[in-house]
Amino acid sequence: MESDNGKGLILAVASSVFIGSSFIVKKKGLKRAAANGTRAGYGGYTYLLEPLWWAGMVTMIVGEAANFVAYIYAPAVLVTPLGALSIIISAVLAHFLLKEKLKKMGVLGCVSCIVGSVVIVIHAPKEQTPNSVQEIWNLATQPAFLVYVAITMSIVLALILHFEPICGQTNILVYIGICSLMGALTVMSIKAIGIAIKLTMEGVNQIGYPQTWIFFMVAATCVVTQLIYLNKALDTFNAAIVSPVYYVMFTTLTIVASAIMFKDWSGQDAASIASEICGFITVLTGTMILHGTREEEQQASSDLIFGSSETVRWYESRKSRNEEHLITLYSPEY
Repeated sequence: MESDNGKGLILAVASSVFIGSSFIVKKKGLKRAAANGTRAGYGGYTYLLEPLWWAGMVTMIVGEAANFVAYIYAPAVLVTPLGALSIIISAVLAHFLLKEKLKKMGVLGCVSCIVGSVVIVIHAPKEQTPNSVQEIWNLATQPAFLVYVAITMSIVLALILHFEPICGQTNILVYIGICSLMGALTVMSIKAIGIAIKLTMEGVNQIGYPQTWIFFMVAATCVVTQLIYLNKALDTFNAAIVSPVYYVMFTTLTIVASAIMFKDWSGQDAASIASEICGFITVLTGTMILHGTREEEQQASSDLIFGSSETVRWYESRKSRNEEHLITLYSPEY
């Protein structure tokens, strides 16, 4: 058992290295593609012709595959928190390769997000592993989970149709929210596919069941949607901010979706529930700090390029009072 945990630990760490690196490689690819066409943040798809973006994509796939296999050898309580390592790796690489600086408040936000996520995962309810695809299908079609799926899709459609045109370029939670909400559904579908493959390899064929293919189509649709909006987020916002926010929201929503689908919350004691609530509050605080850091960076850049509003008003006042006083703007004392 300890040997299996060791394998899972190594795979989980390797997964974090690959996934954290993929954020940076893909963003460099997006930057190159933006120089030759429409940016992904504005609906462009020229990045599909950029080899560097595909290198990042392959790196992410390898990381996700390692993460998937890690869950076979080790429990989720060990594997999931290690996903936070990808945040650190992404932030460090962004600092050196993309020259994206993460301020002290941003570091505090990252730490808060990591701590909150770890608390949530440690105290998350234990899931009961289904023994067939049909069993998962019964869980997926129970009223409680159908309501969750309906709410999730309603929020996703609202984000895409209403909020993206209005504030998609300024609010990181729009793109990351879409990725995370769809990601939670992806995990549920991938779990069903994984069980089908595992059982089939053990001699119990699950390929012939239509539910297996339905889960496959759902997973494919969710993955494509995630990739599109993750690319938009990376193209628009600081990679050192995108990585932790995405990790936090994705982890939180996945735990919630799993708890609803598998009804694991009923076995929780008061102490665990209280710890999870504290974890959620910590995560929310960290997300707000990170988002605030992004807004400060945008404001600082705006002031650097255009000057502050007070300077503009002072300039216009001088100009309206006496045109000849404009010459004093070039005096060293100003």
